[in-house]
Amino acid sequence: MSTDTALSQEHHRGAFPSRNVFILAAIGSAVGLGNIWRFPYVAYKNGGGAFILPYLVALLVAGIAFLWLDYSMGHKYRGSAPLSFARAGRRAEGLGWWQVGICFIIAIYYAAVLAWAGKYTIYSFTKAWGPEPGDFLFGTVLKAGDPGVTMDFVPGIVVALAIVWVVIAVIMSMGVQKGIGATSVIFIPLLIVVFLTLVVQALLLPGAAEGLNALFTPKWSALADASVWAAAFGQIFFSLSIGFGIMITYASYVGKRTDMTSSGLVVGFANSGFELLAGIGVFAALGFMAQASGTPVDEVVSSGLGLAFVAFPAIINEAPAGSLLGVLFFASLVMAGLTSLISVLEVVISAVRDKFEMKRLTATLSVVVPTGVISLVLFSTTSGVFVLDIMDHFVNRFGILLVAVISMIVLSWGLSKLPTLADHMNKTGAIKLGRVWRIMISIVAPAALSYVLVLEFIAVVKEPYEGYPGWMLGILGWGMAAAIAIGGFVVARVPWRPDTSLTIGSEDDEKEEVLS
Repeated sequence: MSTDTALSQEHHRGAFPSRNVFILAAIGSAVGLGNIWRFPYVAYKNGGGAFILPYLVALLVAGIAFLWLDYSMGHKYRGSAPLSFARAGRRAEGLGWWQVGICFIIAIYYAAVLAWAGKYTIYSFTKAWGPEPGDFLFGTVLKAGDPGVTMDFVPGIVVALAIVWVVIAVIMSMGVQKGIGATSVIFIPLLIVVFLTLVVQALLLPGAAEGLNALFTPKWSALADASVWAAAFGQIFFSLSIGFGIMITYASYVGKRTDMTSSGLVVGFANSGFELLAGIGVFAALGFMAQASGTPVDEVVSSGLGLAFVAFPAIINEAPAGSLLGVLFFASLVMAGLTSLISVLEVVISAVRDKFEMKRLTATLSVVVPTGVISLVLFSTTSGVFVLDIMDHFVNRFGILLVAVISMIVLSWGLSKLPTLADHMNKTGAIKLGRVWRIMISIVAPAALSYVLVLEFIAVVKEPYEGYPGWMLGILGWGMAAAIAIGGFVVARVPWRPDTSLTIGSEDDEKEEVLS
């Protein structure tokens, strides 16, 4: 491939206009729904204040270390996840498509939660859920019946979800700079302002101190429990958007002379800072709920959908200025969810563009339309919440974690790429990657995450997840996770277009300096 062609392809893919925009986009991807509704619960259940120690260790040992690995892959090889893996080693391309498949699955259900959050933002003005938020969610909004799969559509969800996909299609079609970059520049500062206002409002509630004491009182004995450390590594991995192609894709849009190691530190600590802030806000509100109901905090603590759409509406019902609290909370979910969904879809769109040489609009429509249709069919029905719960659990545990472990092993031991990737990052990085980083990626992080995987596998095999029917777990859980992995390596067998260079960024490519 000629140098002119290579430069043309670099320009054609799009780019972030500056390092700051890239950092905001990366933070937008990392800060998502899980930061708000998962971290506080995980911290509370795993030692409270004592959990901060393993959490910080996991952040430094696995989180930021792997973030740098993702950055180095995208920044050096200048491609989507599949193209970057193909340029690292031809047989590794399937890992990139496995990550694309994971993002596809996440996108189809993440949009549903975003639609629910949007509806609840409006409900907050009038507290439309009434005195029984749980009955309102499952009975009125979702019309959920017994676990199963039905084609009984819920009109209100259809409309809300369709609006989400139209908004997403418009943003994604505008490209990296005008779509993803501009959205991040607007929504991340706005999210911070809105969420800080929410936290202040929650801290002013009666009983807030009781909730904070429950969260931050350290249970030092928990540090001797290996499962607590496993929970810390798992939480860091889930929350940083690493290991499934997002940061590889985003890093490929950054200028070749950008300091990527310092950028990684900013993103990593910004994400963790937001999680701690979420913990403060959520547990302050839960402390108020506990005091108002006359029950201990541990009886009102929940996570996931239960926290967002049942516990928080119950808090809003009783809190002074409850409607304001509700609007702030659900608006935060919408903004955090939107920037994360954008990043997930960009992994798929970027891969399709690289593989099939499509224009931005064509690639966007070819991805968003079928993804949106599947999302509407699955999650606008009365069975949507059950399908979502199963897919989310299995794609996170046996998709993201598994491909991350295999990727680290392949890049470290199979292709011996860590010295090359470290050298690339060290050319412009203020923080130098050396032997310690290579040990973290090749030994410590894979070992820790493998332990998390084993614990998850034993738990699911020992007791069917949430008691769902075996056929649902077999198809939507195990079957889906296996299909993504197998499908990734099948798609990898499709030839690249003839003018695609699979040597850009490799140590023996004489054109790398021209591209930089």
